[in-house]
Amino acid sequence: MDTIANSTVSASSTENWTDPKRYLWLIGLVVPSLFFVGYGGWLATGAQQWSGLWFWVGPVVVLVVVPLIDLVAGLDRSNPPDDVIEALENDRYYRWITYLFLPIQYVAFPAAMYLIVEGDPFFGGGELALWEKVGLAISIGVIGGIGINTAHELGHKKESHERWLSKIALAQVFYGHFYIEHNRGHHVRVATPDDPASARMGENFYQFWPRTVAGSLRSAWRVERKRYARKQQHPFRIGNDVLNAWLMSVVLWGALVAWLGVGVLPFLVLQAVVGFSLLEIVNFMEHYGMLRQKVGVGERQRYERVDPTHSWNSNNIATNVLLYHLQRHSDHHANPTRRYQALRDFEESPVLPTGYAGMIVLALVPPLYRRVMDPRVLAHYRGDLRLANLAPRKRDRLLAAYPPPASQELVSTEELSAAQAAAVEVLAARCPGCGYTYSVDTGDEHEGFAAGTAWADIPDTWCCPDCGVREKVDFVPVDRESVS
Repeated sequence: MDTIANSTVSASSTENWTDPKRYLWLIGLVVPSLFFVGYGGWLATGAQQWSGLWFWVGPVVVLVVVPLIDLVAGLDRSNPPDDVIEALENDRYYRWITYLFLPIQYVAFPAAMYLIVEGDPFFGGGELALWEKVGLAISIGVIGGIGINTAHELGHKKESHERWLSKIALAQVFYGHFYIEHNRGHHVRVATPDDPASARMGENFYQFWPRTVAGSLRSAWRVERKRYARKQQHPFRIGNDVLNAWLMSVVLWGALVAWLGVGVLPFLVLQAVVGFSLLEIVNFMEHYGMLRQKVGVGERQRYERVDPTHSWNSNNIATNVLLYHLQRHSDHHANPTRRYQALRDFEESPVLPTGYAGMIVLALVPPLYRRVMDPRVLAHYRGDLRLANLAPRKRDRLLAAYPPPASQELVSTEELSAAQAAAVEVLAARCPGCGYTYSVDTGDEHEGFAAGTAWADIPDTWCCPDCGVREKVDFVPVDRESVS
């Protein structure tokens, strides 16, 4: 077991350590239950004119209640000791917490759509007012948005059933392409100008939103198109992970329209936009201004490997248990297949001033967000914004406002070793991050590499299909006999 770098707790053993958040993770199931909270509150106060406010429970909880709890509950910077991580990851209790999100989500979703279109079926509450329908659709969108985070946790895992559950969780908000774009697009290009999901210093969320929504869609399709091109096949087939994920949404939405009529469509669209916008506003803050530097020389030049300095972290405990440690984003990018309960905090990671829930509120007010975050980006790069990911239209203005230190030269942080650049015959190579192994004998049909495809014929731009972090140049040659 590797030693945890920069651990914020001392080494321990399995005999005297227990997960202090073990039962707090159940709080994550509160989110898909918000529909029932809102509906119950509406029924309990049905005689009042303001009863419909209960249907706005989703945005109230995420934008008001959770940020306040974050401020009161404080931080949790503890890490699991090295020698418990394997057992912690294998504890299926944590998996079932994420699995249970889906049945609650998919009882609440059609029930809410029925209530919007047909009114209360049980207690004679009648048809909802338009403002109540809008509030309920937005709350359901909030559930779908947090559901994307559940899909994110499941989609990174190697088990095929968890990957399919990820697509199911995404079906509600019609954002199934996130499954492939996030794993094979964002994780490869994170904290670079090439990544549509990495925000640039100087742009606000309302500028970032169309860029990331359109760019992520193009990226997902490009990834799958290239995969099928390697197989010499057209991409319009059911195995395409973009198309089969979208097909789930078509079936789900189509069933609701057949059941409730076309009048449900505007509310389906509204909740979907709210859901994936909640995802994208989190993307906006996770890597704001972060930039991986170019390393290597000549044709072998590439971006440096992702490390804990390329993601904004937060240890506010309320949002962390709500979002399955998503705020420990640095470790997630270094180890994408690691399960949420084992993610660690790093001292060198840049830190947000509060949890994601509170940062969403700041991001909705661009002048306030930039006043809080721009100085933090500047401090992270020690006053040299040439090292930051800057919005092209704002670059000259930002560099003029914050000139780099006169004595500081801009240099690359590392060079590729001669061993990496050397041309050697490789019969099998293993990803040093997650352990995925490519064998020339068997190839990888899913990736479009037929059996016998030489390692030298694998494109240099190819990255590990399991973790999406390590590129071909990072792979370590192994003996063919050691390939399991």
